[in-house]
Amino acid sequence: MEAKTPIIIAQQVDFYYGDFKALNQISMEILPQKVTALIGPSGCGKSTFLRCLNRMNDTIPGTRTTGTILLNGEDINAPHVDLTALRQRVGMVFQKPNPFPQSVYDNIAFGPRVLGLTNNWAELNDIVERSLRQAALWDEVKDHLHGDAMALSLGQQQRLCIARVLAVQPEVILMDEPCSALDPIATEHIENLIANLVENYTIVIVTHNMQQAARVSDYTAFLLMDEDRAGYLVEYGPTTQIFTNPRQKATEDYISGRFG
Repeated sequence: MEAKTPIIIAQQVDFYYGDFKALNQISMEILPQKVTALIGPSGCGKSTFLRCLNRMNDTIPGTRTTGTILLNGEDINAPHVDLTALRQRVGMVFQKPNPFPQSVYDNIAFGPRVLGLTNNWAELNDIVERSLRQAALWDEVKDHLHGDAMALSLGQQQRLCIARVLAVQPEVILMDEPCSALDPIATEHIENLIANLVENYTIVIVTHNMQQAARVSDYTAFLLMDEDRAGYLVEYGPTTQIFTNPRQKATEDYISGRFG
């Protein structure tokens, strides 16, 4: 690992859906302003672990997490943690674009309004424009800001959802298979966007597409299921090393397509 202080440290994280243990002893350090990819076969806990990082799993009844997840040294599972503030700091982009059935402008303005991040219309307008520019969407929507967000293409909707996350000034952006519903051209837009955003943000992405992981990420974590179907971390390291010189035979087999 590079000599940077990790922004997220996960230590021996177990996660349960009721009695079912879905994650087993996951430990990893996520570095700031890097893209970390989570790869592995379906059902191995990639999305579950991702959702642990901003406590989105808390919305599911009967779930619990043990172990420690630190965000800049703070335990995100501590009783006093404000979930709204946590999810502002650690934003989430989902597999399927999920714009609000409102205007493009109101989608972006929603978070800053709710969180009280602006004092006047001029500041709000600036945030909307800045966020859309950061998401490489401004030029396509600037003349239709008050048009229906649902009328955008799927690829544009996903970039709108990214802009919506950016509007509340997160530290970390979680992306759960953000391109799985998109065509190759829209996928390329998102991948180019990730390359630009990582200059200012930490990004953790779940992807089934190993070529995508190889293209966009700096670090890769490979997860598998144990005999009890709990996800565990097989190997974690720089993406180039994971893809060209993995330390574990299971990683090599998965990367080369021999299983999974």
